[in-house]
Amino acid sequence: MTTMLDRATTPTAPDPTARLSLAPRGVRPGRLDGAWWPRSRDLLLELPALAADIDEQWGRITRITVNPAQWPVIPPRIPVAGHTVHAGWFSAEQDEHTIAVFSYAPRRLNLLVVPPETDAVGAARLMAEASSPANTMAASALLAVETGGGAQGPRSRSAFLPSAVAPSDGAGEAGRRADVARSRAASWPVPA
Repeated sequence: MTTMLDRATTPTAPDPTARLSLAPRGVRPGRLDGAWWPRSRDLLLELPALAADIDEQWGRITRITVNPAQWPVIPPRIPVAGHTVHAGWFSAEQDEHTIAVFSYAPRRLNLLVVPPETDAVGAARLMAEASSPANTMAASALLAVETGGGAQGPRSRSAFLPSAVAPSDGAGEAGRRADVARSRAASWPVPA
């Protein structure tokens, strides 16, 4: 099966700025390091603006990984401002609504990818929650809450609070194990 992008509905010229929100520097981020709101699902078109913004703050991006569920075409190499970013994908290991960005520093950022078709108000809310140091929800869980798929209804502020019982990302057994480990680690006593 071959997947092609519809160039009639995809912008042909990238906007020079990325719609990006990162957790504040010097503060330990929550479960996500921030959020990115691309204008389309074309990595060749969207990644240069993201790389330009992140390169300035976190060091030159050398590679990214995405989940193919949200990106119709994942080229192995993407040219950006004077260098090449290597792209890879994981279908089971990576939340379908995230992009992992790696720099030469070595640093890694896990960003929520806000769907391009999201309205501005919803995207702003998602970007603020994803970049909040208090966020404990996975990317798919944040999107489910925003779109009304969450257990507590759409756009309810209390819906963004962590759940101690249910896994937050719905990624199956691996997600449940990770959530149990996080909840245990959060309850371990800290030596004085």
